[in-house]
Amino acid sequence: MTAPGSAPQPVEDPPGGGRAVAVWSIGVAVYFVAVIFRTSLGVAGLDAADRFHVNASALAAFSLLQLLVYAGMQIPVGLMVDRLGTKKVLTLGAVLFTVGQLGFALSPSYGMALAARALLGCGDAMTFISVLRLGTRWFPARRGPLMAQLAGLVGMAGNLVSTLVLAPVLHGVGWTAAFAGSAVAGLVVLVPLVLFLRDHPEGHEPAPAGVRAAGPAAGAHAGASGGFVRRQIRESWSEPGTRLGLWVHFTTQFPAMVFLLLWGMPFLVEAQGLSRTTAGGLLTLVVASNMALGLVYGQIVGRRQSARIPLALGTVGLTALLWAAVLAYPGDRAPMGLLIALCLVLGGCGPASMIGFDFARPANPAERQGTASGITNMGGFIASMTTLLTVGVLLDATGDDYRIAFSTVFVLEALGVSQILRLRRPALAREAAREAAREVATHRITIPAPAPVPAGGTVRGGAEPGAERRPEPDPVSRACPLPDAAGREGP
Repeated sequence: MTAPGSAPQPVEDPPGGGRAVAVWSIGVAVYFVAVIFRTSLGVAGLDAADRFHVNASALAAFSLLQLLVYAGMQIPVGLMVDRLGTKKVLTLGAVLFTVGQLGFALSPSYGMALAARALLGCGDAMTFISVLRLGTRWFPARRGPLMAQLAGLVGMAGNLVSTLVLAPVLHGVGWTAAFAGSAVAGLVVLVPLVLFLRDHPEGHEPAPAGVRAAGPAAGAHAGASGGFVRRQIRESWSEPGTRLGLWVHFTTQFPAMVFLLLWGMPFLVEAQGLSRTTAGGLLTLVVASNMALGLVYGQIVGRRQSARIPLALGTVGLTALLWAAVLAYPGDRAPMGLLIALCLVLGGCGPASMIGFDFARPANPAERQGTASGITNMGGFIASMTTLLTVGVLLDATGDDYRIAFSTVFVLEALGVSQILRLRRPALAREAAREAAREVATHRITIPAPAPVPAGGTVRGGAEPGAERRPEPDPVSRACPLPDAAGREGP
């Protein structure tokens, strides 16, 4: 603990290394399985409609409910990660999504299948934020963007497995055997999770979430009275970087999520007249593009923070352009080359959404990372839920007119871009101020002793020889004052 009245000491970065990679790999393995279960409906949408005898709106309810639970759990899960630690939350998540996948396999009715998907969404919600927390606790801060992109890449590999493996297995052995067999993967990842995963390396424990600069007693009182939850949410949301992260995630993620999670296969088969095999190949192309671009985006953002906004907005612009070209193409079907270009561009949506966490991460201290990540992660899933439902309703209302239904994409993208442009200046200014304050805290400036002063003379400026002083705050810091130990703002 820092003594009262003393300057906070800079926190040493975690060392990384082989053990960090091993622990992080256990966490991403759990996330990998969760994504397989989450996206399994994307290749089984038409089969689910036949099995449960439902129309497009009812079919959309599967994914909608799953994402509703996922998005609604983000802030509670972030609070749980901050307070309970990564291992406990990941373990609970793995148990829940495994039971949900098994329940979905055995459900005899539409209602029970809905309940199973809700349980799966609850468990799935606990995985990604936990993996992000592992990355920040086991690796140096400069590796943050790359580790987040790698986690997203592993998640897309799970999507690839559901597309390439689960789809043919489903058509070969049937619904129950395929989904029940896949549930075994959840049990497999539970073993190393329980035995070997650790929340953080030795000597790098974060400050207790309920104990802040106001002191242990105040932290204990706040936690006992429920103030911890309110404070975590309020302070995370008050950061422009957290809000900017949410809107970046909102705007970039949903076009690919909706395409892969449910509506891509019906659109390619029913609207574009492709075979299921060809449509599955295009879905695979989205995933492969996502994995390739994830590495590129991670390297670019890790080396140049100024590239974050251009990458995010560029991805949104290209996505809108390709969707407009496909939907407005004269004739009943777009050419294959245009569909391939669309799928390649949709692959950039996932990596672009990870940029949202690169705004929220530096805006919040270690003990608030889970909550801030949860707020950010809500963005894309709220947009995905909205689009999933709207597309289903419009398809039923227009007699399966996909051009009208998919026009929803442009409305949400326009909303998200307007919010990104509104928040980028205060968020970036605040981030620059925080970085400047960190530099001052870690590199105090000492004024060298001046030449001897003649008898009766004075030291110019009134300073004692060898006196230590801090530099004046830079203009950015004055414009965006940081809170002091008591929570007041001021330079």
